[in-house]
Amino acid sequence: MSETQDPTQRILDKMGIESLNDMQQEALSEISKLDEVVLLSPTGTGKTLAFVLPLLETLKIDATGVQLLILVPSRELAIQIEQVIRGMGSGFKINAFYGGQSFSKDREGLKQTPSILIGTPGRIADHLRRNTFTTKSISALVLDEFDKMLEVGFEREMKEITRSLNHLNKKILTSASQNMDLPDFVRMNRAKKINYLHQGRSQLELKAIISPTKDKLETLVKALAHLGNKPGIVFCNFKESIQRVSEHLEEHQITHGCFHGDMEQQDRERALIKFRNGTHQLIVATDLAARGLDIPEIEFILHYHMPNREHEFTHRNGRTARMLKGGTAYILQGTQERMPDYLEKLETEELSDSPMPAPSEWTTLFISGGRRDKISKGDIAGLFFKQGGLGKDQLGLIEIKHDCAFLSVHKDVVTQVTEKLDNSRLKKKKVRIRVI
Repeated sequence: MSETQDPTQRILDKMGIESLNDMQQEALSEISKLDEVVLLSPTGTGKTLAFVLPLLETLKIDATGVQLLILVPSRELAIQIEQVIRGMGSGFKINAFYGGQSFSKDREGLKQTPSILIGTPGRIADHLRRNTFTTKSISALVLDEFDKMLEVGFEREMKEITRSLNHLNKKILTSASQNMDLPDFVRMNRAKKINYLHQGRSQLELKAIISPTKDKLETLVKALAHLGNKPGIVFCNFKESIQRVSEHLEEHQITHGCFHGDMEQQDRERALIKFRNGTHQLIVATDLAARGLDIPEIEFILHYHMPNREHEFTHRNGRTARMLKGGTAYILQGTQERMPDYLEKLETEELSDSPMPAPSEWTTLFISGGRRDKISKGDIAGLFFKQGGLGKDQLGLIEIKHDCAFLSVHKDVVTQVTEKLDNSRLKKKKVRIRVI
């Protein structure tokens, strides 16, 4: 690779991205030139890349202290953005701080202060009260999914944080919603608005599935058989409903994951990992999964319950109509169930009498070593190929975390390879390997 190659193109090549979409190109241009930008674009259009690329150009490789602060509404979005930036190979140290993670782990990350800090407002405000890092070097602030942070009650913490940032040169706000008023505390008086919310919606196909009974569980099973072995999300309004749906799917041997706010952070993260690597093709979730999550290309959304607000319906559907590509959302309607006023009359999907598709061929393994042990994806792949004897078609997605790693392997070899490689040495660490 040429040393004179454009840094942005070098990052895109590393990430396997051929070119930026229109929104990303405009954001790159405007954020590079302007101090204040509001970026509005549908879920799944690549907003993270759009604001990170130009901001990387403003950071100094030899500077000490946090230079870029990115605030997000959820730990899952913090983790996703951290993974995206690590994948860019920028050369800057990155950390993500959020609730549910031990404060001692945060302190460990601050021993060598990161240039880029990502976090939820609650956790970042807590750090500022404890004076664990200085804000004097922070020159750029991103409020990602800004409206969602207000919606979930982070206004007080955001006020506290923004008041402490006195050396900002750039402020970026992002949202996937049109109706977003800027409160006074963000102090953005001349922001340029980049609005791509009009794009992508027409590529989403909406269809109704009619249940002949008030209880929709049997129709849900029939619908999943009809849709086949495709990655999809079933949205419910309540965690109690998720439990009921999950139990019914288990009775019909339909493998799936669950995702809602009352789950432990570790369980939520592992549900997403299994979904990304193909161990589960289906996830049953509340609106917590409607935006800001690192999930694969999804072929359908199924609304078991309809949300009360139209913008949440839009965000849910955005999980499948991603990157301005098409997708299908199904509304499962029971007898006597009234649809929201915002929904127009839909075409009905007639269900076929299809057998349930075969379960996934993949199983997820946990490895007790990660980035802090200097373990890379290449190290793990080498262990499973060379010592484990796996073929390339038997090893799936590998994800590295701070203190552990996950990978998918073909279920036909999982017992054999786990017994063979458990307690193996990776770099200088002896690691445990087990099925999760």
